[in-house]
Amino acid sequence: MTSVFDLAPEAPVVPVVVIEDAADAVPLARALVAGGLPLIEVTLRTPAALDALRAIADGVPEAVVGAGTVVSAAGVADAVGAGARFLVSPGWTGRLLDAMRESGVPFLPGVSTVSEVVALLERGVDAMKFFPAEAAGGVPYLKSLAGPLPQARFCPTGGVSAASAPAYLALPNVGCVGGTWMLPPDALAARDWARVESLARGAAALRTPVSGR
Repeated sequence: MTSVFDLAPEAPVVPVVVIEDAADAVPLARALVAGGLPLIEVTLRTPAALDALRAIADGVPEAVVGAGTVVSAAGVADAVGAGARFLVSPGWTGRLLDAMRESGVPFLPGVSTVSEVVALLERGVDAMKFFPAEAAGGVPYLKSLAGPLPQARFCPTGGVSAASAPAYLALPNVGCVGGTWMLPPDALAARDWARVESLARGAAALRTPVSGR
């Protein structure tokens, strides 16, 4: 199966989006894509999330939109039904992993311990979300995993900022990072899509694409 890291390999950052009003979904996604961040994670944390996901999937074809905060088999079905092209969970269970695998779209199950990483590798999964990244050990933790578990690749999310992202992206076992710094609450409240696009452009420039990463 295609990895999430292969969906938009030129994008070093996945914006983690919480949308309260589905009417904002399309202009927000267009701003992120224009800024060079086509891989967009819409978290299933609000009543508007599925409508927002569907609006982006239908209205912004150049975006690669996925669903985050997927925590159940029902959530998997709902997200894929709304047009999600990838799935992200904060953690995983056997049942959730099976549902994500059976969905037919790429997925990133969440891990924060070595045992969880090894368990996923045993199941043939080598693409993972490292969450909550900063609280769970950050760059030093992931750096320490690269030696014994080089086959595992991560998208660190949770507390990652514009300042810390480059250190994560420099690690050989990091394919991208997830973050929200290009989505400041005041800009979203004001629907200042030009500011979002500018911040996205800065995030997209954090790493020059490297073949095979």
